[in-house]
Amino acid sequence: MHNMDSKLPRVKLNQSSVIYVDKVNSNSSAAQLVYHTRDVFKSGKTLSISFRKKQLKGLLDFLTNEEEIICKALYDDLRKPRQECLIGEIEIVKAEIKTTLKNLDSWAKPHKVKASVVNFFDDLLIASDPYGVVLVIGAWNYPIFVLFQPVVGAIAAGNCVVIKPSEVAQATSNLIAKYLPKYIDTNCYPVYTGGPKETSELLEQRFDYIFYTGSTEVGKIVHKAASKYLTPTTLELGGKNPVYVDKSANLKATAKRILWGKFQNCGQICISPDYILCTPEVQVKLLGFMEDVIKEFFNGSVKTSKDYARIINSRHFNRLVGLLKNQNIAIGGHLDADERYISPTILVDVHPEDPVMQEEIFGPILPFINIKDEEEAINFINSREKPLALYVFTTKAKVKKTFMERTSSGAMVVNDTVMHIITEGLPFGGVGYSGMGSYKGKKTFDTFSHQKSVLSKSFNVIADKIESVRYPPNTNFTTSFLKGVLKYNTTIPTQLLAYVFSFALGVAVTVSGYYINKSIREE
Repeated sequence: MHNMDSKLPRVKLNQSSVIYVDKVNSNSSAAQLVYHTRDVFKSGKTLSISFRKKQLKGLLDFLTNEEEIICKALYDDLRKPRQECLIGEIEIVKAEIKTTLKNLDSWAKPHKVKASVVNFFDDLLIASDPYGVVLVIGAWNYPIFVLFQPVVGAIAAGNCVVIKPSEVAQATSNLIAKYLPKYIDTNCYPVYTGGPKETSELLEQRFDYIFYTGSTEVGKIVHKAASKYLTPTTLELGGKNPVYVDKSANLKATAKRILWGKFQNCGQICISPDYILCTPEVQVKLLGFMEDVIKEFFNGSVKTSKDYARIINSRHFNRLVGLLKNQNIAIGGHLDADERYISPTILVDVHPEDPVMQEEIFGPILPFINIKDEEEAINFINSREKPLALYVFTTKAKVKKTFMERTSSGAMVVNDTVMHIITEGLPFGGVGYSGMGSYKGKKTFDTFSHQKSVLSKSFNVIADKIESVRYPPNTNFTTSFLKGVLKYNTTIPTQLLAYVFSFALGVAVTVSGYYINKSIREE
């Protein structure tokens, strides 16, 4: 136990077992919370696989039973459409829980490692150990999905988890604090609410792992705080996600797939297409299709459509409005500050140095940047920070291969957008300024697990005799022998082991038979 923690009293829980932030002495509350949670982890309560499964089932029940309340909160925060709420927030996490429950026994089981020549007589294992007390900080744009997706893996791996919802999505944060304790053990998985001040106080505490989703600037703050204790971190950040379109693509389908990805949650998604790179000729054709697609998506009236969300708050609304200043608007540009409404907006004649190209847009604004060919597009992408996602629309295998080999991004999607986030088997994460680490499925379990190497030796007489060459006094023979062993220190195939064992057994039987027969004859 850290000295700072040992002087603190145990935290007191209220009747609903939610640990609230003490507004008078919030620093003490953060320290008490971590102290208490660490104490629970040390008790070994979360190590049982059956306990982990019970908690995951509780989380599944929370998402199922409170579905309507969750959708209402998401509507209050973002006017999030019902389908986006059900599919993009709730069902995607439920699917993650079900996959984890199905595979948890095999994921958590120590797995054997093939022996090499050096370890011929040893048992080799890799065991997945929980880190301990981990912190998961969610984001406001998908306040259910990006919070609970990593929490699923953290619970499955056997950790205690401090759950920090985003205060910006206030209605959703409140419902999590109120309803989640009915379904999971909040001594092991406490909910900690509050704003930047409370989050800063929480980051002053010592955690065993930190998982943060949000902006790059705040990600730097989280990483700096984690470095104080050398705490490993996963940072799921953002960036400007490029879209490259060449003339070989089906431009009608391309327009639909780009705009579907762009206007999900009103563009407030970290993997949203941020800008389009194409030739002027492709731009003209795409714009024609895009105008038709917007009418089709929203029945000719975006503002009254139940399928179009709103900007989270006035501060973000004003920031986005500022990006439209002095821009050439080809489609959209309609604003309503009272509703925090910005219509789907397409910009043309955009220059790389314009303000709209200097930061992640995170809203329903989509600029076109004209380039002459794929080479110029690749150079443009590589001149900027590495994006969380890269979208390439082409039917040419060579173009796809070129972008795969010559660009770096968290993910690359060909002829679609956003879909990789819901694709089972593909890890999700950034690179460089768009983040570090990844998760989803078993990758989340592994993220929150320390892979512990375990080597077990016996006191086998033959093995001990062979391995005695490592002990002093050293001779030319022992040195040469050890060099030879290390030179050919490869894993031994199972078939070869069986052959060697059978051969050795045969030799042993033959030799034994010889001496037995000899003994009988002598008698």
